[in-house]
Amino acid sequence: MAERRLARGQRLVIATHNAGKLAEIGALLAPYGIETIGAGALGLPEPDETGETFAANATIKAVAAAKASGLPALADDSGFCIAALRGGPGVRTADAAMLPGGGRDYAVGMARVRANCGEPDDVGAWFVCVLALAWPDGEVEVFEGRVDGAWVWPPRGANGFGFDPMFVPAGHVETFGEMDPATKHAISHRAAAFALFEAKAL
Repeated sequence: MAERRLARGQRLVIATHNAGKLAEIGALLAPYGIETIGAGALGLPEPDETGETFAANATIKAVAAAKASGLPALADDSGFCIAALRGGPGVRTADAAMLPGGGRDYAVGMARVRANCGEPDDVGAWFVCVLALAWPDGEVEVFEGRVDGAWVWPPRGANGFGFDPMFVPAGHVETFGEMDPATKHAISHRAAAFALFEAKAL
């Protein structure tokens, strides 16, 4: 596959309706002069995430956005994984926070996940992020990052989003929810995936 790179001034669809992800990815791309626009701002529907892996779901979202917009699209699929749950909730992380009437509440999601953990000896946990870059002609490339650590209860901090308040990365004492955004961005799973994306596509 020929190497393709995004040029400064290029318009790039960020294939997410999650404001937290959109902000984090936009901040990572800002130094490169890439013009980002969210899928929600373009009125693009959210495709069904039917994949069994992060890479499959990121690809589904990126390809759908690229085809619908006629622009290159970058999608993120990420999740919170717990050793005691054999890697769950994993690709179903967002579903763990789903409310009966629709919508998501991550405080509810964290409580559900904590209840499922019981009292395990192993509190190991990790976040995974896969970025998929899709072009309108169907070409796709994926980049995977991971950060390891431990889950904690009760959740701590109001920064970040999703399950961030429940996760302490290895070598740190603050949860992702307590860290300032710059600190989190420097060590996160998304930053690790972005570093690979940066080397190949920017």
